[in-house]
Amino acid sequence: MIDESTAVLPLWMVLSAAFGFIVGEICGDQARLRKCLEQANADLRDQLQKAQACAPTLQRTLDQQRKVINDIHRRNCRVPKGLEKPAS
Repeated sequence: MIDESTAVLPLWMVLSAAFGFIVGEICGDQARLRKCLEQANADLRDQLQKAQACAPTLQRTLDQQRKVINDIHRRNCRVPKGLEKPAS
């Protein structure tokens, strides 16, 4: 007679091997995806640094605009003495 415990053992071995294969595939996919995303993130950081190096800083742009506005204001606010309204 065949013992039932010896017939079940190979089935558990096959199931555990299948489970290990599935877990390995899932973990492998996650690791592969993480590496790919880290590489894409590094590429985006490099592009951002290149773009920032070429473009003037926001503070510098605001300072230039402020200087232009102040120059315009000074020129518009000056009134020659000959054009002032006479006091009545």
